[in-house]
Amino acid sequence: MKELTRDSRLLFATRTARLFGYGFLSVVLVLYLTELGLTEGQVGLLLTLTLIGDTAISLWITTHADRIGRKRMLIAGAGLMILAGLLFVATNNYFLLVLAATIGVISPSGNEVGPFLSIEQAALSHLLPDNRRTGVFAWYNLVGSFATALGALSGGGLSQILRSSGMPALEAYRFVVVGYALIGLLLAIMFLGLGPAVETLSRVKPEASSEAKPNTFLGLGRSRAIVFRLAALFSLDAFAGGFVISSLVAYWFHVRFGAEPGVLGAIFFGANILAGISALSAAWVARRIGLIRTMVFTHLPSNVLLMLVPLMPNLPLAIVVFLLRFSISQMDVPTRQSYTMAMVEPEERSAASGVTGVARTIGASLAPIFTGILFSNPALLSLPFLISGSLKIVYDVILYRSFQAHRPPEEK
Repeated sequence: MKELTRDSRLLFATRTARLFGYGFLSVVLVLYLTELGLTEGQVGLLLTLTLIGDTAISLWITTHADRIGRKRMLIAGAGLMILAGLLFVATNNYFLLVLAATIGVISPSGNEVGPFLSIEQAALSHLLPDNRRTGVFAWYNLVGSFATALGALSGGGLSQILRSSGMPALEAYRFVVVGYALIGLLLAIMFLGLGPAVETLSRVKPEASSEAKPNTFLGLGRSRAIVFRLAALFSLDAFAGGFVISSLVAYWFHVRFGAEPGVLGAIFFGANILAGISALSAAWVARRIGLIRTMVFTHLPSNVLLMLVPLMPNLPLAIVVFLLRFSISQMDVPTRQSYTMAMVEPEERSAASGVTGVARTIGASLAPIFTGILFSNPALLSLPFLISGSLKIVYDVILYRSFQAHRPPEEK
C-alpha cells in the first residue's frame, strides 16, 4: 500500500466502504422484503429487476466514463446507491420497491453491482505497470471480501441485537437499510477526493485517443471482438451464480435449518474472509501457471463443493462445505479482471470492464426469479445449488478451450 499513489489508495478505501455496505444489507435483504409481505416469487422478481436496472445504468455510465469523466460517473453511481436505500426505507408498496430496485443500486448478492468496479479497475490499470496489475487486483479483491465479511457480520449482528431488545423484526431490518443509504453518502464524499490521474485523458496520448474514436461501439474499437467473447462466457458464469446469491442462500439457511440473522451474519463473515484469502493467493498461483489456468483449475473443485452443500444433513456440515467452497471459489476473480484489462487497449479499459461487467449482471439478473419459484416449493429447495454448480462447470470447460492460447503481455 505504501507504494501505491494517493488515488490508488483512495480507490481501495472506496472499495472497502462500498463492499461493507453491500454485505451489510445482503444478509437481511430478503428477510426484510418477506417481512414487508412479499412472497418468494415476488422477491425473486424484484431481485431480478434490481440487477436488470443496475445493468442498464452501469452500461451507460461505464461506456461513457472515459469521455465524460471517471470521477463524475463514480459520484453519480454513489447517488443511485443513496436513492435506492432511501426508497426501500420509505415504502412498502411493491411497485415502488420495484422502481427503487430498477433505477437505484442495490446488491442482493453482497458482491459488486453498478458501475463502480469497472471504472475503478480501469483507473487502477492506468496507475499500475503490467507486472503489478494481478497482484494489486488480488489485494483489491481481498479488501473487498474482508469488507463484505465485516458488513455481513455487522448487518446480521445488528438486526439480531435490535430484535433481542424487543424491536419488531421489520423495524430491525429497516434500520440496516438506513445504514446502507448512509454508506452511499460516505462513498460519494470519498469519490470527491479523487485527482485527475484517474482519468484516461491524463494517461493516453491524444493521437491514440483520436485513433480509437472511429468505428467504436459501446466505447470499444480494436478490443471489441475479444471483449464480446469474454462477455458471453462471463454472462454464463454469472447466470449460474445468480441461482445462489448471498441473500437467497441466507434465506435458504434460514428456511432449511432455522438459522437466525446473527448466525447468518457469522456464516457470511467467514465465507467472505476465506474468499478474500483465496483471491490473494490467486496472484501467486497465476505467476506460476498463468491467468487462464488459475481461473479454471481453481473454479472446478469449488463448483463441486457448491453442489454438495444442499446434500448435507445438518447445519454444521452444510456450513463447513459452504466455507470450504469459498476458500477457493474466488481465485478466479482477480485473475479474470486482470486478464480482461491485459487483453484490451488502454483507452478502452473502462468500456471493456463495463461491457463484461454488464454481461455478468445480465446473466446474474435472470436467475433469481427462477430461484424464487424453486424456493416456493419445499421439494425443490436445494435444486438451485445443483443447477448453479453444473452450469459453472460448463463455463470452465468452454473458457479453457477458447482462451488457453491467448496470453496476456506479462506471460509472453
